[in-house]
Amino acid sequence: MPLLLWLAVGPWAGSTHASQAPAVSAPQAPIRYQFRRAAEPVRVDGELDEMVWQGPATLELRYETRPADNGPAPVATAFWIAYDDRFFYFAARAEDPEPERIRARFSDRDNAFADDFVGLVLDTFHDQRRAFEFFVNPLGVQMDMVQNDVTGEEDETWDALWFSAGRITATGYQVEAAIPLSSLRFPPREGAQVWGIDAIRIWPRDHRYRLGLVRLDRNRDCYLCQAAELEGLQGVRPRRDIELDPTLVAARTDRRGEGTGETEIDPGLTARWGLTPHLTLHAAVNPDFSQVEADAQQLDVNTQFALFFPEKRPLFLEGADLFSTRINAIYTRNLADPRWAAKLTGKVGATGLGLIVAEDEVTNLLFPSSEGSALGSIPDSNVASILRFRRDLPLPGSTFGLLYTGREGGDYHNRVAGFDLFLRPARGHAARVEALFSSSAYPDAIAAEFAQPRGRFSGHGLRAAYSFNSAAWTAYAIYEDRARDFRADLGFIPRVDFRTGVVGGERIIQGDGGRWFNEIRVGADFDQTWNQRGDLLERETEAWLTYRGPREIYVDLRPVLRRTVLSGMALDERAFGFYAEGRPGRSLYLSLGGTIGDAIDFANVAEATGYRLDPGLRLDLGRHLRLQLNHSSERLEVARGELFRAELTRLNANYQFGLRTAVRLVSQYLAVDRQPELYREAVPRRTRRFGNQLLLSWKLSPQTVAFAGYSDISLGDDRVDLVRSARTFFVKLGYAWLP
Repeated sequence: MPLLLWLAVGPWAGSTHASQAPAVSAPQAPIRYQFRRAAEPVRVDGELDEMVWQGPATLELRYETRPADNGPAPVATAFWIAYDDRFFYFAARAEDPEPERIRARFSDRDNAFADDFVGLVLDTFHDQRRAFEFFVNPLGVQMDMVQNDVTGEEDETWDALWFSAGRITATGYQVEAAIPLSSLRFPPREGAQVWGIDAIRIWPRDHRYRLGLVRLDRNRDCYLCQAAELEGLQGVRPRRDIELDPTLVAARTDRRGEGTGETEIDPGLTARWGLTPHLTLHAAVNPDFSQVEADAQQLDVNTQFALFFPEKRPLFLEGADLFSTRINAIYTRNLADPRWAAKLTGKVGATGLGLIVAEDEVTNLLFPSSEGSALGSIPDSNVASILRFRRDLPLPGSTFGLLYTGREGGDYHNRVAGFDLFLRPARGHAARVEALFSSSAYPDAIAAEFAQPRGRFSGHGLRAAYSFNSAAWTAYAIYEDRARDFRADLGFIPRVDFRTGVVGGERIIQGDGGRWFNEIRVGADFDQTWNQRGDLLERETEAWLTYRGPREIYVDLRPVLRRTVLSGMALDERAFGFYAEGRPGRSLYLSLGGTIGDAIDFANVAEATGYRLDPGLRLDLGRHLRLQLNHSSERLEVARGELFRAELTRLNANYQFGLRTAVRLVSQYLAVDRQPELYREAVPRRTRRFGNQLLLSWKLSPQTVAFAGYSDISLGDDRVDLVRSARTFFVKLGYAWLP
């Protein structure tokens, strides 16, 4: 059978399995479930012995939505849901025919997604745009996220204050949770609240099974629009609580050649105030932006554009989904060292509002161009402001938004304003348009040093995209346009002066959770990029084949043909990218990614060949110890020999004593060897960097914490191998006070 014909009809020819394409049917009215009021407070201990849990279950999970297409659930799971004047409660009992196979280990919050777990998805505004997610593993480890159905993304950096417990039993496991109503946002209403709801259980065995409350139609590209409804919570209004989070950080850094450093004590205060049932204000004076976990180092030996690091600071994570756009005009890590900051977020009816204002002690800058980017800094303070407005449209799942960002300081400014529109005009179809316009001015010295325009200059950034998604096919088209003088200094925009078009699609072959596969995807896309003068910058054709199967196996294979034009020189690449991961044993998880073939020597603007390999492993020893080892190896050869060889290794060892206390060791080693005679500009022959971080942590909640740690860094070059250049001792204390 010809390949294209097989892709179109072969997987279903003569088949009677659940992987057959489901018939397209009109959406059904959602099923509605009822809250129950708790007569007395629930003690969260995982025992499920309170009276409120003794009646019939509120709901049961009847469907296996992955890998099967809404088949019957293979194991029983029941939920009870209740509330009182202060808390939203839920309990779950998860039956298991082989409880000895339950995956559960003690870990830090938001780090148990490889385990068995259960939880709820709550669309508290019932607007099918945004939902809170609360999950618990069998030992009580918490995981909470925000589901953004406009972007299709989940944000696990959001942390709420809530309580949970779990217990493994002879027939499975059971969990219990209490979520303060002050941790939830929901509209005030005289009658009973009506929320969207889904309940989920992840059951990882030979496959990673997802069991759900509702049937999920794979021909629909929205999730919350398919949720059930939960009615009740009557006589309770959103709480306008105040939370004060004082912090104290003490640190001493000793640097080589400078002797023992002085101990610096840095107090700070962050406050949260529910101004109204809809709006929450966060304010901070000398906010604690110290990160107790170092960023994972990345290989940047042969890169064209600046590297991206995710935001980890709590003040900027609350309501972060509201500020999300496809043109990344908001990147809060650019607020490097604020003296003070304030943030207002919330939703009033169909309108979402967000405001951030901060005074920053330094002004970090990213200078983009069509062929590369550079980093710089102005040693002066600035005042930064971000304003976001988003309105839900009558068309289901559709929104209209406005955005403004600004940074002002001395003879520097950058201001960006624009709009975005997201539409779901028909089932499976989505369209998105974003337009931004900027005005900027840099000090003359900075403009001269980084070859930036002098005086005031302006530019635009545009993006338009269309996509179609169904159970069997996807297709998309994207157009982007960035003017040469477009800047978004509070965002992450590493490239400007380009116009690009992308078209692509893929065929999706769904399995039924059987022996061989869960899902196969075959696709391709083509993109072409020009600068604003119309000169070609890049032309790329990429194809891919992805496979999901038993033992959580995932394989991605991607041949690529690419032509890149740098400094007027056309450079051709034929490369092959790949990634694979899987679980050969219950406690062992392996991964391997990389590329091989042609490459570009960006330092000398020349064609090259080489490879990059990224192996990794995760080993869970018992319920407490996790070892994770990741390595990156890169080699590049040019016509005259090997240009460089780079190795980066990261070891993360974490021992979790229980739900609150842990000790962690992180070690990172970077080694780069170059051939300086093959470079146009002077480079060191050897670069070595070795760093360690030892951290003891105690967490009662995301804000009530205690950390004590040590870190060091050793550097090496052509003259010395490794010499310790600095070490730091630090203590951090934080407390969440509810007056």
